[in-house]
Parts: sequence; structure tokens; C-alpha cells
Amino acid sequence: MAFPKKKLQGLVAATITPMTENGEINFSVIGQYVDYLVKEQGVKNIFGKSTLGMSLHVSSSVFRRYILPGYQLDQVIIHVGALSLKESQELAQHAAEIGADGIAVIAPFFLKPWTKDILINFLKEVAAAAPALPFYYYHIPALTGVKIRAEELLDGILDKIPTFQGLKFSDTDLLDFGQCVDQNRQQQFAFLFGVDEQLLSALVMGATGAVGSTYNYLGKKTNQMLEAFEQKDFSLALNYQFCIQRFINFVVKLENSKLKVSKNQRTLPLGTTNFPFLHREDCLSRRTLNY
Repeated sequence: MAFPKKKLQGLVAATITPMTENGEINFSVIGQYVDYLVKEQGVKNIFGKSTLGMSLHVSSSVFRRYILPGYQLDQVIIHVGALSLKESQELAQHAAEIGADGIAVIAPFFLKPWTKDILINFLKEVAAAAPALPFYYYHIPALTGVKIRAEELLDGILDKIPTFQGLKFSDTDLLDFGQCVDQNRQQQFAFLFGVDEQLLSALVMGATGAVGSTYNYLGKKTNQMLEAFEQKDFSLALNYQFCIQRFINFVVKLENSKLKVSKNQRTLPLGTTNFPFLHREDCLSRRTLNY
């Protein structure tokens, strides 16, 4: 069983899938995108095929381009969740073949698992398709409609999924999140919080890192918050969190507007979404990253 050289922690950017105006994946800007994340935002881990990256709507082949010699990324985690077990297993195998550092899976959300055991069995079969890769569960009940508590799911999970390494917790239920941490202190799991505007609260409860869309453009500011928290300067950390919240609140109110990310002139076009939905982050990051 092969695992990464170090535990997945700190900030993990949920990547944008760069698109051309014709709706094709724009492979040509990926190198610039990675440089921007690493050099401008200080983010060296990515979570591919995320919700922001239109997870179920794009090919996983794009992530082969992120796993190239010369890129300064520490870890590339690829989401391989799908509505069918077979498809999810094939995506997991593909992630292993292209050299991903780990895989993550959401609960199937059309015909939903209604018990912990059913969900665990689904996850177990997906993890077994890539037995050398660390496995992460992507808990996002607001989108999947699967209300099985993460605390319940983690109870005894290593007995069923020995490659399990952690949780991406994208929910505002801090009771559930806190109990995940409290009940698994001996396991050294990665507890990655996924609600960017509440990250400081999760850090207090034991989050070891965070996966989020805003780290594409607020990574530097969030890293400053992490540093302040690590130094026990909680007043400064809170000021950074409030600053991040003000920015996110502004973006939420924009709806379909376009926004530039910074004051500089260099831009990185990442295209527009082709599908009949718009995330709040699309108002900002699915258009252009300016740096």
C-alpha cells in the first residue's frame, strides 16, 4: 500500500476546469494555472473534478496535465465519484494510472444509499479499484441529499476501507465535524473542511486542512489566517476570516456579474460554464483569474 510522502494538510484548491469558448477543455492554460496557484496563492495541493470543476460533467483526462514533471504541486487528489459503481471504479483506476496522489468519492445521489452499511460498501468497492491510493470521503449532503452523518460513517471505517485517509467535510454541521475529530484522534486522519467562510471555526475544532474553491483566488489571504492561528494570534486570525467573509459575501451578491481578482494587468482566461447552472464562485473564478 503506497501513500504520499506526507499527510495531506493545509490548503487544497478545488480546481476550475479551464474551458474554451467552444466548450472544450482548454489544456493550454493549465501550466499557467498551476504556476498561479503555487506562486501567487501559495497553494500546492489540488482537488480535481470538484463541484466547482463540474465534477460529473467533464473528463478526468484533464488531470493528466497536472501530474507532469516540473510542476511544483505537492499532491493531486482526483474526485472519482459517479452515479454508477462501475464508472466510479473506472475513474479510480484511471486516477491511479495517471499518477494521482489520492482519490475522493461523494455518495451516489440519484438512487441514494439509505444506510451507513450500503454507503460503506459502495465506497469500499471504489477504493478497491485503486488499492495503492489514499482514499478520501467527500461529505457534501446539501448536494447529494445523503444525510448519513460523517461521524457515523467514520466509525470502524478502516476495517472496511484500509486505504481510508481522511474526510472532505463540506457541511455547516460543526457538531458532526467536531465529533469526527474527537472520536478519531488516534487515527491520524486528514480532516479537510470545505466551507471556506467558516474555516476558522473548523480549525478550532481540529481541522487539519481545507479544500475549497476560494483558495484559487484567496489562497494567500487564507494562508495568512492559517499562520496567525498557528501562532495563536486568534484576534488576527479572526480579522482575516472576517476579511474573507466580506469578499465572499460580496461575490454571492454579484450573481452573474464578472469580477477581476486583483489589481494587476496579467490575466488567465479560464472560460465560461456550459451547463444550466451557476455556482456562486462562477461569478468570480470561472471567468478570468487576474494576477
